[in-house]
Amino acid sequence: MRSAVLSLLPLLAVGAAAQAENLYTATATSDVYAAQATAKTLSNTSNVKGKAFDRFVVIWLENTDYDMAYGDENLNWLAKQGITLSGYHAVTHPSEPNYNDDFNQIAKNVSTIIDLLEDKGISWAEYQEDMPFSGFSGKAWVNQQNGKNDYVRKHNPAVIYNSAAGQVDRLASMKNLTMFQQDLQNDALPQWMFITPNMTSDAHDSDIQTAGAWTRNFLEPLLNDKKFMKNTLVLVTFDENETYSIQNRILGILLGDAVPAELVGTTDDHFYNHYSEIATVEANWDLHTLGRFDVGANVFQFVADKTGDRVRAWNDDVTELSQRYFNFSYAGAFNTDGGNRRYPAPDLCGAGKTHNRTVLPSIQEMWSGSSAPGYYTAELEIPDGLNPPSGYAPVQ
Repeated sequence: MRSAVLSLLPLLAVGAAAQAENLYTATATSDVYAAQATAKTLSNTSNVKGKAFDRFVVIWLENTDYDMAYGDENLNWLAKQGITLSGYHAVTHPSEPNYNDDFNQIAKNVSTIIDLLEDKGISWAEYQEDMPFSGFSGKAWVNQQNGKNDYVRKHNPAVIYNSAAGQVDRLASMKNLTMFQQDLQNDALPQWMFITPNMTSDAHDSDIQTAGAWTRNFLEPLLNDKKFMKNTLVLVTFDENETYSIQNRILGILLGDAVPAELVGTTDDHFYNHYSEIATVEANWDLHTLGRFDVGANVFQFVADKTGDRVRAWNDDVTELSQRYFNFSYAGAFNTDGGNRRYPAPDLCGAGKTHNRTVLPSIQEMWSGSSAPGYYTAELEIPDGLNPPSGYAPVQ
């Protein structure tokens, strides 16, 4: 299961949306092969300097407890090449809140990090293992030899948002992982990348040993590749843990030539969650914010040291961190069991001013005057199903 953390893109003109949205959803073999011949692919590049890194790459693996992940010999080897984030947490179970296996789509007025990147001219791409062609928006593409679920829509964050699925050029930046190697050799990698292994490689349909081996095999050659290591920061993490009866803590690893030499092989035990991934990128490139949980999230410490952000400790007066399990979702847009299914509005005022970063102007314009309820603040502490925001009951 995949987190909706890519949190998300701007409203498009109706005409443009009609041209692209749901254009490539057909999954019949003949339809997929036909679309492969005409689908557009882009390899955008840029060179926007960051305060701590100039390139950011995230690889998401699946459903593994912290101890199991850290105990894997290959992931442990990778951890020794960088910084282990021992206080990294997922945000709920399932990892995509209110998640189900339907063909989910998120409304066009919910924005993502892609909007923030494009606003500052920072190139981006998603690389999805076994995606049949660039911009494929279908529910899944099975292995044509053995019938396994290789690529699944639910593990492709950007395509779930209609603001991405409604723009041909954004679809063209969602590509098969084979395109990563091609872009690497052509020195045409973007500055921000989201990499998703297939359902076997990421441990979803296999085990942590399979995922660990895949991840090391993919990354180890890149650690000494000058076309890849250009002040690059790589985050390896998991969508959620596997055991619902324990705290939803997951392994995070930071590595790459952007990691200071004196921090290689160290551990950072501050509280982080998936929103820290977005907050760190915002801080590094002086991006605007989404006005949502990204605003209050901790920036990774070594990056915060260079951006001036303050890394805070959990300070909830009601519930200590040790008693927060993040294992239970509250009602939301994907909930089918009643309750509040409205999209909450971003905080356009208070939250956006944290760290002298403000909410993206296009988000301000879209949501100004909205009657939608809101619960976002600039606080580090976030709600969960056992501590839901007002008006959003737990999912039963």
